[in-house]
Amino acid sequence: MTTPAYQQMIFVNLPVNDLGASKKFFTELGYTINPQFSDDNAASVVISDTIVAMLLTKPFYSTFTKKEIADASKTSEVLIALSAQSREKVDELVDRALALGGSPSGETQDMGFMYGRSFDDLDGHTWEVVWMDPSAIES
Repeated sequence: MTTPAYQQMIFVNLPVNDLGASKKFFTELGYTINPQFSDDNAASVVISDTIVAMLLTKPFYSTFTKKEIADASKTSEVLIALSAQSREKVDELVDRALALGGSPSGETQDMGFMYGRSFDDLDGHTWEVVWMDPSAIES
């Protein structure tokens, strides 16, 4: 019997202005909230088996850092890039985010073998969604 390979996870912690609105935004994008790690101060948004966005109220977020919390609507603190299964899935996710109150961020990138678009969520955090033709990365 072999032990399954360890899969490292990423937890992206993001300060939010309105936890309820942010939870609604991400669930309407198709993601789920893990109630085991959610409360009045935080919401655990499950993006995949290995990616979780932790939406934290600003007062709660401030307990994890001594730094000033960036206003993501005015400054860039991080670019979060997600892969997509196809060009169409890139468009579906970004178009849905825009319809839910997100805003466009940057220009569409179309290099043929790679396609990407981005949006800013309700708090200004930038999410890039990218598809790459698998045949372009095979050796």
